[in-house]
Amino acid sequence: MKKEVQIQLNSIDKVKDFVNAITKYAGEFDLVSGRYVIDAKSIMGIFSLDLSKPINLIIHQADDAVMENLKPFII
Repeated sequence: MKKEVQIQLNSIDKVKDFVNAITKYAGEFDLVSGRYVIDAKSIMGIFSLDLSKPINLIIHQADDAVMENLKPFII
């Protein structure tokens, strides 16, 4: 089930924690900021985005475990 949520990654530690949380899952995760779409598992890609604003996260295979793990980042 595909799901889209808004997340906030406004510190280096939050970005690292976010990448560590989603790399546990085999599914695809995309971050969308304006016209940019990047792989959410790419820490370098995340740092290329404007992290002062909320970012849309598209979870291609969302389940309860994924959503529970991502709760600290969802706004």
